Amino acid sequence: MSIANNIRSTVEKGQGILRLIPVFVPRRFSSPGCRLRLHPDDYFALGTNRGAIKERWFASVITCMNGPLAPADEGLSYVLPANGDPSGKFTLRDAQTELGDALVGAKLMQKYGGWPMYSKFFDFGEPLFHHLHLRFDSAAAVGALGKPEAYYFPPQLNNHLGAFPATYFGFDPDATKAQVKERLAGYTKGDTRITELSRAYRIVLGSGWYTPPGVVHAPGSVLTYEPQWNADVNSVYENIAAGEVYPYEFLVENCPTEKKLDLDYVISLMDWEKNVDPHYARHYARPPIRCPHSDARHEEKWISYANPYVGAKELTVQPGQTVTVTDGAAYGCIVIQGQGRIGTYRCEAAGMLRYGQLSADEYFVSEPAAKAGVTITCESQYESLVMLKHFGPNHPDMPKAADLGLKE
Repeated sequence: MSIANNIRSTVEKGQGILRLIPVFVPRRFSSPGCRLRLHPDDYFALGTNRGAIKERWFASVITCMNGPLAPADEGLSYVLPANGDPSGKFTLRDAQTELGDALVGAKLMQKYGGWPMYSKFFDFGEPLFHHLHLRFDSAAAVGALGKPEAYYFPPQLNNHLGAFPATYFGFDPDATKAQVKERLAGYTKGDTRITELSRAYRIVLGSGWYTPPGVVHAPGSVLTYEPQWNADVNSVYENIAAGEVYPYEFLVENCPTEKKLDLDYVISLMDWEKNVDPHYARHYARPPIRCPHSDARHEEKWISYANPYVGAKELTVQPGQTVTVTDGAAYGCIVIQGQGRIGTYRCEAAGMLRYGQLSADEYFVSEPAAKAGVTITCESQYESLVMLKHFGPNHPDMPKAADLGLKE
């Protein structure tokens, strides 16, 4: 069977829903949080020279920026064919190329040329370095895209909170660019302790944040669900984090060659006003917002919203219940609790996967299927079925503002 026929047959038999194969990603730095539901023996499945597995990517049509040892397709999501034989797998990117509007919808194809985002579980046992993701203009200078991202902290995947469950965002409103530049100037000389200029917020499970590109942040040691734009570029402002030393190249690896020694250019990567916003939490914290169609059988909440790039929802279906949920846009989803059915598929949250093993927890729902309504059944006897759903910027019902219950 040709790739095109395989893709179309799989979409047809799945009634517009694709089952995705797990994508685990190693990182060379820091230590794993070991909360990805991966077998304890498999966190170094790709070898110690690649680092431990610390991320799982969802609904991805891009590859990782992960060094010269990474295979060419690392980070890409693969689809399990309708016949269940992984030897005939194809990428979600191939499906997008073949199906276009019939998969992701006309709006995303026309504006972005395809599916513009992905999501991940980010799982570090130690706090990560203070870093930023490039804005679109800065990223264009190195042939990349800017990277806005959102965070949500799912209780189901955080049986422990790691070494430091708090996240730094930006800098204290009284900090100055000159102070930041002074710390960066000592990047190769000793610990710059740059987070002394920042501010940390304790992580609240079941809630989240939106992080604009250009905002320096140091994520805490909690497994985080991260819907984000199709990019993997950053600048690491902290040279020593949790006792691990990072080379100067981490600061400037996404700068043009002629700018790598120019600290004024590195400083310009920041959106300074957002970094020193005195009401940062008011503007960027994202507590969940309950959807009005929720009822005794199910509850749906917006957990990522109020930004022009990505959205996400958490859907909970009570034991023994069946619901049909409609959405105005295509989405990827990951089941994190319970078992049951999604459309024509049996689904179940992963308990403990071996590296390379198939699962029944991740799916991609085409725009036509989402608009027609996806029927979901929770077949667990006592546990609810819980899934996280990630969207691009085109969901018509995504809240445009955060209601934090705060007054100016």
